[in-house]
Amino acid sequence: MAGGPPKALPSTGPHSLRDMPHPLAGSSSEEAVGGDSTPSPDLLMARSFGDKSTRVEFDLPEYSVRRRYQDFDWLRSKLEESQPTHLIPPLPEKFVVKGVVDRFSEEFVETRRKALDKFLKRITDHPVLSFNEHFNIFLTAKDLNAYKKQGIALLTRMGESVKHVTGGYKLRTRPLEFAAIGDYLDTFALKLGTIDRIAQRIIKEEIEYLVELREYGPVYSTWSALEGELAEPLEGVSACIGNCSTALEELTDDMTEDFLPVLREYILYSDSMKSVLKKRDQVQAEYEAKLEAVALRKEDRPKVPADVEKCQDRMECFNADLKADMERWQNNKRQDFRQLLMGMADKNIQYYEKCLMAWESIIPLLQEKQEAK
Repeated sequence: MAGGPPKALPSTGPHSLRDMPHPLAGSSSEEAVGGDSTPSPDLLMARSFGDKSTRVEFDLPEYSVRRRYQDFDWLRSKLEESQPTHLIPPLPEKFVVKGVVDRFSEEFVETRRKALDKFLKRITDHPVLSFNEHFNIFLTAKDLNAYKKQGIALLTRMGESVKHVTGGYKLRTRPLEFAAIGDYLDTFALKLGTIDRIAQRIIKEEIEYLVELREYGPVYSTWSALEGELAEPLEGVSACIGNCSTALEELTDDMTEDFLPVLREYILYSDSMKSVLKKRDQVQAEYEAKLEAVALRKEDRPKVPADVEKCQDRMECFNADLKADMERWQNNKRQDFRQLLMGMADKNIQYYEKCLMAWESIIPLLQEKQEAK
């Protein structure tokens, strides 16, 4: 019995992805179950959501939906279940920036609403996910709970096969292009995780510094009541520190509401991409095992069974979809981080300009007192 990788067997050959019916072409159907109840207004996310296209499956060009966080979680689970070869955008964590943001505050609610809104926009910008039936239901159903309770009657053929792939197949070697993707995602997540931890520490220290400034400034004001000629300069210093405090608070809010959520989204994005990559590896391992089993048969020209060809098709679909989603993700990442870093630079410039302006404003006042002497 010869060792080494199995030799390629005669088959119908690699199909063009355009000519080959995609295993995800079909989708499971869910019919609404009676009921027109509206969820309780507490813990709801309300956001106007516009669909850029005028596709016939959508009755309106724009939707305003009121959904709980668990509804978004349901949608994402359904997308993962029915579109296993695609990268599903991550949901924001339930508790964003622990210890820095009060989860009951308006700021936290607004930050999470923006993140959930972005989640929907990521889906509508995707050429495949935007056509998913569950996404349509999420936007249009009056009683989403009816669909959630009903569940899926039939999984897609692709979802069915991937769901039942077990760990019994061991991948020999991941193709170089996908190995490079895996290595990049590991390094990317590590770097972003480090930046995220340091940024949270910086924000925490800035908040503590802000508390000190708010105690520090008024001391000069109360001191001025005891002085004559120094009274006005001391009041000026107090006002200056107050202006710096306001500027620092704005900078901290911007970092908390705009900078950190993007870091967290892309850390979670890398985890989602790794999950899809792992599913791709499982399908390849299954294909290699089945191919080897056929090669070991004592036949001159063993015929490739239909299940092996189907497994090959699934692997090719995974490869094509994963590469397309990775390219789309990289483009979005470059755009998002350019915008993020530009915004961070502008906010820091504005902060230091405000502080500089505040301190410069009291210099003439101090100089006037010196000249009066």
